[in-house]
Amino acid sequence: MHGVLLIALFSFSAFYIAEFQWVKALYLSPLIVGIVLGMLYANSLRNHLPDTWVPGIKFCSKQILRLGIILYGFRLTFQQVLDIGGPAILMDTIIICGTLAIGLLAGKALKMDSDTSLMVSTGSAICGAAAVLGAEPVVKCQPYKTAIAVSTVVIFGTIAMFLYPIMYRSGILDLTDQQMAIYSGATLHEVAHVVGAGNAMDPTGALSIADSATITKMIRVMMLAPVLVIMGFVLSKVRKPKPGEGKGKISIPWFAFYFLIVIGINSWLQSAAFIPADTLRSLTDGINAFDTFLLTMAMTALGAETSIDKFKQAGAKPFVLAFIIFAWLVLGGYYLVKWLV
Repeated sequence: MHGVLLIALFSFSAFYIAEFQWVKALYLSPLIVGIVLGMLYANSLRNHLPDTWVPGIKFCSKQILRLGIILYGFRLTFQQVLDIGGPAILMDTIIICGTLAIGLLAGKALKMDSDTSLMVSTGSAICGAAAVLGAEPVVKCQPYKTAIAVSTVVIFGTIAMFLYPIMYRSGILDLTDQQMAIYSGATLHEVAHVVGAGNAMDPTGALSIADSATITKMIRVMMLAPVLVIMGFVLSKVRKPKPGEGKGKISIPWFAFYFLIVIGINSWLQSAAFIPADTLRSLTDGINAFDTFLLTMAMTALGAETSIDKFKQAGAKPFVLAFIIFAWLVLGGYYLVKWLV
């Protein structure tokens, strides 16, 4: 319990810091603040606290993480998929598959370890930090590799969040409002990045860029579940079994199925006419706030397992890989949306 309470305390601090005006201006969520606080702890107090606290920290980075991903489904509905239509779904599918393929090939060319390449690629392909957290139980990598993957998402996602509105307003991108919305939702890293860029391009909401971009992004988030299931099957075939594991043992991320079930429950709730709208909004807002806290705890715990020495051990290659993926998302996404939408 000591380890859990420590991480909870850091998470409360992350929520408090996330309310600072300059932090809001950078669109840094409590999740990102949490991992920074965790890393500060890992590089200062970690060696001065009892070892009996470590199991609680690991509990936050495993079990609480899975619960957070499952409850993330209350942010999504299947109705959102129908609202945006086929082009956005096809665009998201190609972007996810292309990003994962390019990331793994580029990682191999850079002679990186496959776990880091896969984590960086997954974060960029789907939904940033949440996707990295979702992939962690499937890939079963060391915590510092998860933290590195999250760092690449934060850096390049933030750059893109400021870059897209500049390119849109300057006329560099020859895209319609609808194309720009789908382009942003399909290629920006985090949901927060999509919201930030969408509001910068369409402050009044008159062009529906922010709304359409967010829905496109949410479709990518929904694809997290099937991607994790496929990833679990593939890794079970290509990896050598660890000691104590049976040959070719398949690691099925059951929490991904629960994630889809929760989306289905939320879809039903949102369409249920007998539930007052204000009551439903209060319920889902409360669940989402609690879920954000759980994910912040998971991120903080992962940060607490990440020291500067491990970043030095990883070197610059993960960030080079993230830049290659970033270039693909910006350029490849542009030509894809011109062709598909």
